Amino acid sequence: MKLPFRGAVDCDIHPAAPPMPALLPYMNDYWSDQLHNRYVDRMGFAMTSNNPLLPIHGRPDWKPKGGVPGSDTAMLRSQALDAFGTDYAICNIIHGAVVLFNGDMASAILSAFNDWVARELLPTDRRLRGSIVVSLQDPKLAVAEIERLAGNPDFVQILLPSLGEMPIGRRIYWPVFEAATRAGLPICLHAGGLYRQAPMGSGWPSYFVEDYVTQSTGFEGALVSLLAEGVFQKFPDLTFVLAETGATWLPPFLWRQDKMWLGVRTELPWIDRIPREIICERVRLTLQPFDAPSDPTLVERVLDHFGTDEILLFSTDYPHWHFDGEDVVPDGFSPELIRKIAIDNPYATYRRLQKPHIATPAASELST
Repeated sequence: MKLPFRGAVDCDIHPAAPPMPALLPYMNDYWSDQLHNRYVDRMGFAMTSNNPLLPIHGRPDWKPKGGVPGSDTAMLRSQALDAFGTDYAICNIIHGAVVLFNGDMASAILSAFNDWVARELLPTDRRLRGSIVVSLQDPKLAVAEIERLAGNPDFVQILLPSLGEMPIGRRIYWPVFEAATRAGLPICLHAGGLYRQAPMGSGWPSYFVEDYVTQSTGFEGALVSLLAEGVFQKFPDLTFVLAETGATWLPPFLWRQDKMWLGVRTELPWIDRIPREIICERVRLTLQPFDAPSDPTLVERVLDHFGTDEILLFSTDYPHWHFDGEDVVPDGFSPELIRKIAIDNPYATYRRLQKPHIATPAASELST
């Protein structure tokens, strides 16, 4: 289904990360020399879980000639912004530096990367908004980076990979959550990981499909950790966005979480109400890839199981391989729900976004 109106907020697009030499001008002499002398500036820095050279990273019809998907800003503008009448699109670029064991080097590269985003990517189109990318190797450095960029209104969230070195709710990460709260920025956990541990509990998989399908269990683990460790209670104003997660795994997870909590709730006295209510208030999921059946009646039943129309955020996931092209909304979504997830929910989640105008019908709708 196509969007029936203009004015949507796309909460997950993927411009390509720049080559390392493009970041050197944003580094001091020490780090510029270090990266050059150690040949780091000639590395691709592609993550195992987010390699732009793999066919799965982009649809063949969205790949520019001679470049990786998302590297051509004119194509991005035409295919991901103009095509849907998008008012804003949030750029989620997980740079490979997040996996480095050297926290100082990771911080230096990511600071340069964030500056490149602010000065070279976002100015290419007024509709683009950025995500502050930080490494959790050294939470103090992550806090410093958040505070450094918090005053830039073009950054609307903090971006982290969903599978880290430790469960995300651990107190070692709480200073990052506190900094996000002070800045009024949501934290986005995006599919992918550091690969410190196997993505599946029994060990390393043989095939990509095993990794990809089990990514949802990583998000389940993140939610359980945030709940059990008391993050939602400690930071009552902090919102978490789960990006590129799929969505249909959430209702059965909530059923299981609620049932288990009822049996062991004396262990977690700080959780003073049913977990479903907390998650539905504090967590948001991007739409794509929407892993529901193709039957619209079954999609409607899945949506009913969420129990709220506030949890989904519109996204295209451009230009990834499961991007659905023009039919970006699954059949089975009512016009009211589409408007809710495409406009109301994103603006409620990303408080820094200002509505430029009231959503209007798409050109295709005006001609009918």
